[in-house]
Amino acid sequence: MAQSEEMTRCIAQCMSCYQTCLSTAMNHCLETGGKHVEPKHFRLMMACAEMCRTAAHFMLINTPHHRHTCGECAEICSECAADCERIGGMDECVAMCRSCAQSCRAMAA
Repeated sequence: MAQSEEMTRCIAQCMSCYQTCLSTAMNHCLETGGKHVEPKHFRLMMACAEMCRTAAHFMLINTPHHRHTCGECAEICSECAADCERIGGMDECVAMCRSCAQSCRAMAA
């Protein structure tokens, strides 16, 4: 069974979000310090990156379990977006997480 266009787009969104969260955490956050490296925030960014990668992986291997990983990914991305917005200076990460959450929510439905 071929991937739907919607799934192909969601995989791309998840991979972009993975890259954005990881890169923002490892570069911007580590270098900025302060609130940006509070354990709760930093762990959330790491969890978000890893969940995005996992959700993409599950869609790529075409397992029906992708609905569960996408559902969890949408939740974590929404939480990450809110936390990055709260801290500030991470607009790209906020936008990417919101967009990924929306895409994953649709795939989980």
